[in-house]
Amino acid sequence: MLVKDSTKLVDVIHHQYLILPILNRFNIQLGFGNKTVKEICAEQDVHLQFFLEIVNSFLDKDYFPQLELQNSPLKYIIEYIKRSHVFYVEIKIPQIEGLISDLIKSATDENRQSFELIQNFFHEYRNELITHIEKEEMNIHPYVLKIDEAFQNNGISKELIELVKNEPISLYADDHDNVEDKLYDLKNLMIKYLPPATDYTISNAILIELFRLERDLGDHSRIEEKVLIPKVESIEQQILEGAE
Repeated sequence: MLVKDSTKLVDVIHHQYLILPILNRFNIQLGFGNKTVKEICAEQDVHLQFFLEIVNSFLDKDYFPQLELQNSPLKYIIEYIKRSHVFYVEIKIPQIEGLISDLIKSATDENRQSFELIQNFFHEYRNELITHIEKEEMNIHPYVLKIDEAFQNNGISKELIELVKNEPISLYADDHDNVEDKLYDLKNLMIKYLPPATDYTISNAILIELFRLERDLGDHSRIEEKVLIPKVESIEQQILEGAE
């Protein structure tokens, strides 16, 4: 499904309900009737082109028009990434933790230790993900916004040039793999070795939410690696070329 500005948003949700958290990151809530994407974006003061590119890239991994997204203002990309981080830390992670806690409560004495190992593994994953997010928000995002503002306003200083030389975006460009690998390991551990649960629906729900989180994180990483970083690298190159 290719979402256009004339597409009714209700049709998008019927096509793929997993788009709901993406809409929340644009502060778009339910109850919009039969309005089109264009109408809703205008009402919510959402950048229409950026919204279309994000939604379409989420719905179809083969659809990823990097040029169009790279023409979107960096501040929109950073705002979207930060809202994604809030979703992971404040909603998705606690949701999965709650399900694992329910699994342990329903466990027999024989299986409790195995379920607690799953809990410990997920806690380790949560801590790694939060550390990764904090690193991005404390180091990468301020740097990105700083050089973008200076570049757009033609305010390139000697200090900024030195910053680009010494701390380019490439220093932070390869930090997703470990977090993604650990999530895959946890899913694999549950599928292969989780002992029978008293209530199998809980273990199934945990696994389903892990798969959903993995997909969302994959799309999130794709935006950072294929759009944000190349755009920043292009700005860095122009800054350094202008300083020669």
